[in-house]
Amino acid sequence: MSLRSNRVAEQIRKEITSLLIKDVKDPRVKTITVTGVEVTGDLQQATVYYSVLGDEKAREDAKIGLEKSKGYMRKEIGSRIRLRKTPELMFEVDSSVEYGSRIDELLRNLNKE
Repeated sequence: MSLRSNRVAEQIRKEITSLLIKDVKDPRVKTITVTGVEVTGDLQQATVYYSVLGDEKAREDAKIGLEKSKGYMRKEIGSRIRLRKTPELMFEVDSSVEYGSRIDELLRNLNKE
């Protein structure tokens, strides 16, 4: 990724985090943590990676809530960040946190034995 797309991705991450905390009223998205954003080189698409506290149902609810508020967040990002075209937002669950805690749990179990 280029330096510019990295800067845009970081700015989008900050704005989405701020929007989820302050502006989006949907209770389904209150347990979401934005872990990262990747923007394509032409700044047309942004993939937002997030993790959710809770079980599988909380994950499904969060995905539905994010899809419902996608248009609002894109409009707000467009007004807050000066870009010729606001990137299309796509949301992906970041399972690396769960993966890391699973490995940590396995290592702890090995040490007990």
